[in-house]
Amino acid sequence: LLWPTEFSRDTLTLCYDASFGDTTIDASAFLNTSELWRDEAGWAENDNTKAWVAVVTGEAENSGFNIIANTVINFDVEHDLTYGIDWVDYETSYRADAYSGTAQVSSEDAVHVGIFLEDMIDLGNGFTLTPGIRYDQFDITSKVVDDDFNDLLWAMAVSYQATNNLLFKLSATELFKGPEIGEVFTGAGLSDKENSDIQAESGVNTEFSFAYQDAVLGADALSFGATFFQTNIDDYIYDYAPIPNGGPRDYWKDNIGEMEIDGYEVYWGYQLGGFSALITYSNAESELSAFSDYATLEGARLDRQQGDTVSARFDYQFTDIDLDLHWEVLNVDDVKSALDLDGASVDNSKDGYTVHNISARWVPATMPELMVIVGVDNLFDEFYASQSSRTGVSFHGRFGNLFLTDYEPGRNIKATIAYQF
Repeated sequence: LLWPTEFSRDTLTLCYDASFGDTTIDASAFLNTSELWRDEAGWAENDNTKAWVAVVTGEAENSGFNIIANTVINFDVEHDLTYGIDWVDYETSYRADAYSGTAQVSSEDAVHVGIFLEDMIDLGNGFTLTPGIRYDQFDITSKVVDDDFNDLLWAMAVSYQATNNLLFKLSATELFKGPEIGEVFTGAGLSDKENSDIQAESGVNTEFSFAYQDAVLGADALSFGATFFQTNIDDYIYDYAPIPNGGPRDYWKDNIGEMEIDGYEVYWGYQLGGFSALITYSNAESELSAFSDYATLEGARLDRQQGDTVSARFDYQFTDIDLDLHWEVLNVDDVKSALDLDGASVDNSKDGYTVHNISARWVPATMPELMVIVGVDNLFDEFYASQSSRTGVSFHGRFGNLFLTDYEPGRNIKATIAYQF
């Protein structure tokens, strides 16, 4: 069914920065309002669904502010303090006015406040220690739960500048995330089931990285490095958890177990004259250790999990004619079919793809106010679906096979001309 739909968004952002001696302050406030209108008259084409015919309206309003301050204090060692506050208010409302005269309405809201302090301590001899602390308060009123959650979190990072060209870093950060309210596009929680026992997610993210850069092997700059990470999320929240002892299509939002995500990224860079190149390789895998009530989900991966990814970008600057050329390549490997969360039920394997984008940028030295950019995205018109979207085939008892894959755009030719007065 094709439903006439309008979805608009307006954003207002105010920013402020100032300096007071050894202290700098950056502050911003924002208001983001999205509005939905949808005519679902198409339901009338089927006697089994004509009772659902309605005109849908909805609104999501997100507002908030953040203040970040930085102060440098010199005692026996230097302390670089970063501290501040984040405050975000989420509000959603939904209304479906049926042609029969009845109406279904839903509204939800949540407020998230975080207060934080971080101290980067220069210990000398190339060592830097950065402890941090954060308090989070999350209040939510939704169809699922009406509750407040809070946690006191810590973070610690250690970096070592072995030489002017080599840096090592090790860090660990505690995580916190409360249950989310429903999106307006899907009813602002209208069909969600109550679960007053749901808990906020918590966990720890650990990272180790190193970076090297030097003018060696004939290059102006040769660089390489890697980042290895492990993320453990306790009380992972799944929006479509099967209700214990429920029917085959009974789902709710609930904590289903511990999700572990392991991955790494390595890169190599080269620069000589006007030429530069950067090649990266990344891999990440996820696995759920399920609670006993959700044993059928044991070992499930995240549906949005990517295949092994190689990206490369090449740039060349023709300084004599003020022209920059850019070429980037993205290659994503296949993902084999396996148990996942919220993926397709018949075939959830993912096909790999390779996409090329090219562009040219001209800013004449005699007229720096002018900028001209031309480019082609998906140069070879690859027919592919991003693995970050839902893909595959599911089976529905009434409609049969549902082909979920939403393919990305083909070749796109674009040009931009800008002039700054």
